[in-house]
Amino acid sequence: MNEVIKEAKEKMDKTIEAFRQEVSKVRSGKATTALLDGIKVDYYGTPTPLNQVSNITVLDAHTLSITPWDKNMVNTIDRAILTADLGFNPLNDGTNIKIPVPQLTGERRIDLAKLAKKFGEEAKISLRNIRHQAIDKLKKMESEKELSEDLRHDGEADVQQITDNHSKTIDEMVVHKEKEIMEI
Repeated sequence: MNEVIKEAKEKMDKTIEAFRQEVSKVRSGKATTALLDGIKVDYYGTPTPLNQVSNITVLDAHTLSITPWDKNMVNTIDRAILTADLGFNPLNDGTNIKIPVPQLTGERRIDLAKLAKKFGEEAKISLRNIRHQAIDKLKKMESEKELSEDLRHDGEADVQQITDNHSKTIDEMVVHKEKEIMEI
């Protein structure tokens, strides 16, 4: 029983981490290196993540700076950012690339807040699926006489408590992200 509960908790922890990574990519009007995480660059024929061919830094609240390790990659990186269609217009000076992060409009802020909520709801659905699988395993263990009915009830209560805690964490993260997005 403890193994089933432990496995469910580990899966839920991974769901929280995946949600954290997904929501970090949602723009909030502030420059952050996570905005460029999904960009791949053609590095001598191999699609390579941008952060593996350059140094990405935040210059100020509205500007990112990219310094390629190989100066020949500047134009390739510039094209990859434009191709990613993130709404950025990189400024290429031949050795570095600066990316101004534009202010968000009110309408765009509302859309991004809805997107963060959608990601949160998807993560909570994943948590409920994990809970359902764990409870099914506990019921199967009871039917195979590996657990008593009382132990199964205790295990279900533990799984539900873990699910509730993780769900609350997701809700808090969504509220935090919404505040960040709506902040001007």
